[in-house]
Amino acid sequence: MRDQTSAPAAVPRRPPQPPGTAPHAGSRPGAHPAEPDPAGPDPDAQPPVGTAPAPPVGTAPAPPVGTAPAPPATRPLGERRLWPRSFADRLTTPMPGLRAYARLAREGAFRPGPDGLRGIPDLPCAPAPLPVLAPGTSCVTWAGHASWVVRTGGLTVLTDPVWSRRILATPARMTPVGVPWEDLPPIDAVVISHNHYDHLDAPTLRRLPRYTPLFVPAGLGRWCRRRGFTRVTELDWWEAAELGGVRFDFVPAHHWSKRTLLDTCRSLWGGWVLTDTRSPAPRKLYFAGDTGYGHWFAEIGRRHPGIDLALLPIGAYAPRWWLRDVHADPEEAVRACTDVGARRMAPMHWGTFVLSAEPVTEPLERVRAAWDRAGLAREDLWDLPIGASRCW
Repeated sequence: MRDQTSAPAAVPRRPPQPPGTAPHAGSRPGAHPAEPDPAGPDPDAQPPVGTAPAPPVGTAPAPPVGTAPAPPATRPLGERRLWPRSFADRLTTPMPGLRAYARLAREGAFRPGPDGLRGIPDLPCAPAPLPVLAPGTSCVTWAGHASWVVRTGGLTVLTDPVWSRRILATPARMTPVGVPWEDLPPIDAVVISHNHYDHLDAPTLRRLPRYTPLFVPAGLGRWCRRRGFTRVTELDWWEAAELGGVRFDFVPAHHWSKRTLLDTCRSLWGGWVLTDTRSPAPRKLYFAGDTGYGHWFAEIGRRHPGIDLALLPIGAYAPRWWLRDVHADPEEAVRACTDVGARRMAPMHWGTFVLSAEPVTEPLERVRAAWDRAGLAREDLWDLPIGASRCW
């Protein structure tokens, strides 16, 4: 997806709204050119229905304040399911109208100016071999943007893998991929947060064996199966599946989905909580995908207490009036980390692609300052260079 997000502190946030009641917007519609589907209609597609089989978000009685609900039972791997034609009712904010598009065109604030691009040579990039993983430990390696190599519970998992040099209608990468494809260990699973082009990269997925398990948002399974993948698990918010002792929980995000001219919000969007369930002290990682700031973070923390590490986006936030609802800025990312109760935070979604108007090095400078102002331990901010790893 092409996502675009200011000095947000000056803009008051909307009050939290009950799950499923507000309209929801993601990285602004129109940011992605249409992708024609060469495969044509899916002969195995099931007719759309008005509701998903799982109860709609927010319909179950809420547990007492301050307590975590029991985790839901896991869904079967590779399950074929019926989904609504649209998930627009999950939008947190309304989609922008013609006036917003006219203002964006008038201001022309799509990219940083020359001063903002001068920092490209200073972007931190330090590719290194993946460290040897000691038994009972977990490790993350930042490949760039929202792509991570996560090793936990004996599995190697890729998040939103984008190994391409460029994505549609976007300048080429500012920094190289942090881990060469040929240096990756065998991939046990892939998680996808949503279908925007900078998170769902078809050329990268084509490099994977078609039996690789994919965990994707509701409504995205058809796209994956049409490209030959045979082990695709689609989940709704607050649902989970388990593979090899690692639990994959799909959680909400303040975003949206679109890949062609005709599929706005036809698939869901969200983040993932990965839990090593076999360890005596289960390790838990939260991958936020792409998201604005809002009420979901506190709810994720309530339902998934004890998160060890939160991978949170800090870039693509300017102009703020255009992107504040769908991309957290650095200060909001720090606030989100505390909302979910994560012990550590690793920033992402910056320093790779030029998607918006802020200076390219500004996200790192601002997140470090915000972390310090929050009084958080400096060693718990894992502001890794692209290609670097950290284990725990």
